[in-house]
Amino acid sequence: MPMPSFSFAAGSCPLPPQVKKQIARDVIDWEERGISALELPFTSAEFEAILTSAKDDLRLLLGIPRHYEVLFLQGGATAQFGLLPVNLRGEASHCEYVDSGYWSRRAIAEAQGRCSGGGNGACSVHVIATGTATRPPNPGTWRHKPGAAYCHFTSNESANGLQFHDFPDGVEVPLVVDMTGDFLTRPIPVKRFGLIYASAQKSLGATGLTIVIVRTDLLDRARADIPVPFNFSLQAAARSKVNTPPTFAIIIAARMLRWLVESGGLHFAALQSRERSEKLYAAIDASGFYRAPVACEARSAVNVCFHLPNGRLEEAFAREAEAQGLLHLRGHVRVGGLRASIFNATPDEAIEALLDFMGDFRAQNI
Repeated sequence: MPMPSFSFAAGSCPLPPQVKKQIARDVIDWEERGISALELPFTSAEFEAILTSAKDDLRLLLGIPRHYEVLFLQGGATAQFGLLPVNLRGEASHCEYVDSGYWSRRAIAEAQGRCSGGGNGACSVHVIATGTATRPPNPGTWRHKPGAAYCHFTSNESANGLQFHDFPDGVEVPLVVDMTGDFLTRPIPVKRFGLIYASAQKSLGATGLTIVIVRTDLLDRARADIPVPFNFSLQAAARSKVNTPPTFAIIIAARMLRWLVESGGLHFAALQSRERSEKLYAAIDASGFYRAPVACEARSAVNVCFHLPNGRLEEAFAREAEAQGLLHLRGHVRVGGLRASIFNATPDEAIEALLDFMGDFRAQNI
């Protein structure tokens, strides 16, 4: 009997066994209709029903009010880095960004190249707060300036293992959040945000799909020269079907959303995430061998990042773990170290297997 394997990759996320079986059936014979899910036209009644079901379950899970649109788009969160300023800037003189780690810096760099132009005069990107390697900047220290189009931050820095555990409140401009790293792992106060966006592969198992949740009053700010598929307003009016959407990715997401609803929703997901990550952090802190550099109050419950005494041991750890079926534990290529990503469908057995391996590796190398 083959050894079980567990993936700790930061994306794509694990899929529950029952969802994988359902998707396999979808590919072979969609609901016993004699066609594959891969063959469904995006204009068909069948696909419209899938899209409606996915939106309804997402609204249910997050408590999304009716004055927010839910868009299913392509391009990943990285594409949204450039699309946000051209869709949301309007007549504003500047956009605000919070620097908390690798991915927020990527968003800032892209916005700096896109914020100006479009016939509305000069626009600048203001970095209103900067975190450290061990914690993100406290929202109470953010230096807001009147007249901003929006204020952007990243809720979970998956490369650095940092997470905002409390969300800003009372921000006077639209609050925009990249929630790719921890989307659907906990309840969130949707009404505090003007726009929420997330690549789907970390929570819904579907690469090539991006979820955008946007307050309807922000849909009239887009520049006129945006290509049609990237215009939030036009996509909202067309129910995410201005162009051919990523149909199969949406089908996978719909299956995952239904599984999440039936598994207890986001309160259960948050409890599970906290319990699993705390087990790993406790083992790291007690070991005298492993080290988690992030301050305890800022540690991610989704991406547990840690280090060993040197790079040679880290490489040996990753290599030997893989030989035992514990896959994808190397840290982000630009950050290094090791990283265990824990998503909703990560089985408890994976955490226990990793803890056992960590204990054995420490005993052999201390």
